[in-house]
Formats: sequence, structure tokens, C-alpha cells
Amino acid sequence: MTAGAEHGVLDAPRSPRAGAVGVSGTYGTFGELLQGVLPGRADGDFLVTLPIARWTTATFRASDEAAVLEVVPRHKKKALRLTSMILDDLPWPVGGRLTIDSTLPEGKGLASSSADLVATARAVGNALGVAMPPRRIEGYLARIEPTDGVLYPGIVAFRHRSVRLLARLGSLPPMAVVGVDEGGAVDTVDFNRIPKPFTAAHKREYADLLERLSGAVARHDLAAVGAVATRSAQLNQVLRHKWTLEPLLDVCREVGGLGVVTSHSGTTLGVLLDPAGPGYAHRLAAAAQACEELTGDVTVYRTLSFPETDAPPPRGA
Repeated sequence: MTAGAEHGVLDAPRSPRAGAVGVSGTYGTFGELLQGVLPGRADGDFLVTLPIARWTTATFRASDEAAVLEVVPRHKKKALRLTSMILDDLPWPVGGRLTIDSTLPEGKGLASSSADLVATARAVGNALGVAMPPRRIEGYLARIEPTDGVLYPGIVAFRHRSVRLLARLGSLPPMAVVGVDEGGAVDTVDFNRIPKPFTAAHKREYADLLERLSGAVARHDLAAVGAVATRSAQLNQVLRHKWTLEPLLDVCREVGGLGVVTSHSGTTLGVLLDPAGPGYAHRLAAAAQACEELTGDVTVYRTLSFPETDAPPPRGA
């Protein structure tokens, strides 16, 4: 038995029949609304998710041939490793076939790897009759890599390096993200090994930004959300410089956008727009044209809303 299960061997009712199938899907996130380091903590690294309407779907078909475990596509080695960890914690031998189908591009900062892993854990659990609550999934993922908070609905603050929930912030009305890709790919593990040159003043600013963002999400104040996202993108330039940031800030001002959001450990950036605002269609078209002229490539994403996760607004808001 491995150390993955928090309470020892996983409690499964019985050995699954060959061919039992479990399916699960997990959304991605367009970079992060905020990512930085908080003061006064040994584990101060955190991020705040921005869920988007792009998904990974995992399908696990159980087999009684315990020596046979495979994943499709074959390069999804992290998902295969996670599956093996879960199966090792079962009281009986089992194998199977894991299939990953995703609309999230890899290495771009859209949480593709995190979505793969969360969907995998839930699909395997569904096939085998094993509960996979968030804390159990976090325990497994912490042994694999830094992880986004996509296992929780809504917008959350998440300790991505230690893989622990920091706070549930709630949900926001839908937004559009007019996104560009600077090209290439970034390995999340390698990025998180980069020393962060943040001073005590920077850490205090990140704490203030998190407080401001928490209030903005609770009030559904999209302009305030965009302002925090923009500042976080600017602060991140010392870690991973984005040459398109300044031009995108100009585009955002020209089209009346809410702000600019970035994948702090990836290659994508985007202009946030409010679909409920006046002249949205015109502003969307203008932003898309400007972004295409900038990089030759543009993709429009839609953010997800989770009304049932809304937190009450701060007192006096």
C-alpha cells in the first residue's frame, strides 16, 4: 500500500466487475486572476482561479487484469501515475484503461494538467465505487505536481504548491476573455522552481490584492476584478515576462475592457470583457481584431458561473 490515502487502504465495497466504467469532467481556468506570495507563511504561494468553458473528460474502464494499466493518449503519464497510486491503495488488485479527452491546450497555463488529474481521480473513483472528496484528491496530487484549484466549483484561492484550499471566493457573472498566445509551452513544475524575488512590500501588496479581489467577487464588481487581475499580471513580469502585456493593456483601454488577465506560469494573456455591458459586440470585435494583428492568433473564451457558490457580500458593501 502507498501513502496516498489519508486513512490507509481505500474503503471500496467490493472488487469491481471487469468492464465497470467511470466518467468525469473537469473545467480549465484561464490563467489566474491573481497569483503571488502572502506574508507571514512558510507556504505563502497562492493563486486565484478563473474557470472557463473548456473541459477535460476522463473515462476509466476497469479490468480484472491487475498487471495491465494503460492511458490514451500515451503521453498522459501524470494521469497514469495518479491512477496507479489510487489502485495501489485498493484492498484488491485491479487494472484498467484510462482515456483522456481534452479541449484544453497543454503548456499554455490553462490548467490542462490539473484538469486531467482531477477528472482522472473522479473517473477512477466512479468506476470502482470509491469516494473521491477534494481532500483525498489533494493528497494524491500533492505527490505529483503543483496544482490549480479546479477540483472546487467557483472562484477559489488555492495554495497550488502544497495543494490545499485557501478560501472559496464565490462566483462571477459570465465574462469573455479575448486571448492571445505568445507561443511555446511552459512546464508547471519547472516554473515553480524559479526563486521568487518578492520583497516584504510585494507580499503585503499581494495580501491587499487578495482582500480586494475577495470583496470584488462577493459584490460581483467586474471592474474591480479586472483591476486586480491587471496588477497581478504586471507584478508577474519579473518571473515570466510577457511581451504582449503592454500592447494588450493599450487594447483593453481602447475597447473599454475590464482588465488584462494572464497565465502566470503559461504563455497566454487575455482582455476581459463584460458581455452585459453596452456595445459588447462592437468591443468584442475590436478587441479580437487588435489581438489578431498583435500575434496573428486569437481565441475567445467564456468564463463559467456557479451561482450556488456565491458568498454573501461583505457587510456594508
